[in-house]
Amino acid sequence: MIRQLRKRFILIALTALTAAMILAVLLVNAANWISVRNELRETLSFLADFGASGKERIDGGLKGKNRHSRNLISESSWFSVFYDEEGNQRKMNLLNMTDPDGETAGTLARQVMESGGDSGFLQDWLFEKRTNDRGEVLILFLDCETKLTAVRNLALFSAIVCVGGIQIAFALVTLASRRAIAPISRNMEQQKQFITNASHELKTPLTVISTNMDLLQMELPDSPWVRSTRKQTAQMQHLVEELVYLSRMEEENTPLSLETLPLDALIQETAEPFAAMAEYQKKTLETKTEEGLTLWGDRASVQRLLSTLLDNAVKYAPAGGHIQLQARREGRYAVLTVANEVSQVLTDEQCRQLFDRFYRTDVSRSKEKQSGFGIGLAIARAIAEKHGGTICAAMENNLLVFTCRMPEGGRSV
Repeated sequence: MIRQLRKRFILIALTALTAAMILAVLLVNAANWISVRNELRETLSFLADFGASGKERIDGGLKGKNRHSRNLISESSWFSVFYDEEGNQRKMNLLNMTDPDGETAGTLARQVMESGGDSGFLQDWLFEKRTNDRGEVLILFLDCETKLTAVRNLALFSAIVCVGGIQIAFALVTLASRRAIAPISRNMEQQKQFITNASHELKTPLTVISTNMDLLQMELPDSPWVRSTRKQTAQMQHLVEELVYLSRMEEENTPLSLETLPLDALIQETAEPFAAMAEYQKKTLETKTEEGLTLWGDRASVQRLLSTLLDNAVKYAPAGGHIQLQARREGRYAVLTVANEVSQVLTDEQCRQLFDRFYRTDVSRSKEKQSGFGIGLAIARAIAEKHGGTICAAMENNLLVFTCRMPEGGRSV
């Protein structure tokens, strides 16, 4: 339980940090790209207005610009291509370029004419096409390689920093997680210790009471009060044993005798008494196991988990209902599923709460209707987690399905 809580804390903290870092990187790069794009478009628009008329016109237009804009325009490399109304190339201005040559410039201009676009990026060039009243076309190209390279470099560098930051955050969160959950861990350990101590302390008086009731029954064999007291004492003893077992399963250092268990034989052995019980109650129990499937676990604990799920299914399946136990392989895991019909459909929240101690739904799982203390499924979850697995419940086509996933034979997690 503590391990799962720590993993959940790390996951939540790391997810939040990762989302924040990715959002920051995206915002920085988006803002940078918008700024660069606007500067390039303004520069190209200025050149389209003044560039084709000669240097004197450009110098005159620069007088109304701020220093930053004047530097951008002065340092820009650009060229223009002029087409007549019939679409024939008439003039090309490469005076402000060292590259490309006339052939490359002509190819770029033809691509713009064929595309039909009025502005946009073509490779590392930003172009703008203007058509006058006579149908003549002027296309200007602005060399954006330096600016675009800077944008790409910032994106790459920020992505590397983001990945590195996530790794550092993971290391720091992992180190801090133990301290962060320490109060909860102490509280849970104290609670478990209290349950264990209280259970052990209750064993002696319960044993004395049970012995006294046995003696009283010898003297008063027909006394209903003696029979009732013996029954309640037996239930108390069983509850104490269940609580002690649950506390032991939830302790991190509880040893288990792990071995490779052949599931086919184990399931048949465990399901046999429940099949007879189901038949007596006019219900059917079917088992199906993938051939050669094994499980890495403690035999007694796994049998207890299966017994809990089967007992739960037999108890709460309606008369004439069908119960199915299946075992299959999924990657590195053996997956056990127990499905049974129910008289009351459970919500998702109720399905999650089934594994809480002493939990019962209002109607179908009330103590008046069925015996039990409501901690059997809590024990099943503790056993699954102790084996490095998981267990959950869900409604599927009016069936209550318990799914337990644990490492396959010879593979520990």
